Amino acid sequence: MSGAEAVAGRLAALEARIAAACRRAGRARAEVTLVGASKQQPVETLAAAFAAGLRVFGENRVQEALAKAPALPPEIAWHLLGPLQSNKVRMALRLFRTFHAVDRLSIAHDLEREAGRLGLELSVFLEVNLGGEATKHGFAEEELPGAAREIAALGHLRLAGLMAIPPPTDDPEDSRPWFRRLAARGRALAGDLGPARYGGRLSMGMSDDFEVAVEEGATEVRVGTSLFGPRPARPAPAAE
Repeated sequence: MSGAEAVAGRLAALEARIAAACRRAGRARAEVTLVGASKQQPVETLAAAFAAGLRVFGENRVQEALAKAPALPPEIAWHLLGPLQSNKVRMALRLFRTFHAVDRLSIAHDLEREAGRLGLELSVFLEVNLGGEATKHGFAEEELPGAAREIAALGHLRLAGLMAIPPPTDDPEDSRPWFRRLAARGRALAGDLGPARYGGRLSMGMSDDFEVAVEEGATEVRVGTSLFGPRPARPAPAAE
């Protein structure tokens, strides 16, 4: 089996699993977007996924995505999954229009300023640090209402919804309470802001737990290894 055939087979399997999770939750398959988390994957692998039908790709690093994009079809929708540094905002807007990890007000205002300069409208998810983990970015839950109101008032940012990565676990079921918690936070914001200012989407679920996330209301699932296979090892730095 070729590499392209393997990617196509994994994509078909993922689609079937997402569809089954939607049926269990009484949801339409169209409510869930599969975002291919393509960090460190070669262009050839991404091209194979596109040929098999994937249209939304997510990268963690701005420069890596900018290096890949010219060799891939322009129809791809690129989402930035990782945190964004202020000094990368202008560079990021050369490619990305959707940001899953807006983790502080200052970066939202940086995006607003640059989007205004370019005449763009951006979709942003607020990253929530549900577990209060020191190793993760994101807003604390008690910060969300105020931050969401401030960002929803900006002219060039569309507050799409919330994103979170639950604390690590060996059992996908252990992620379910965290997904429910994020969904509850989203419902509270929807009631506060209304549909005109809040999109109500939930970016949650990765390779190990995306089915549970779909059952709990995910609208975007970010899947890497289960779609593309293991990330290739980074080459060792050249000797000087």
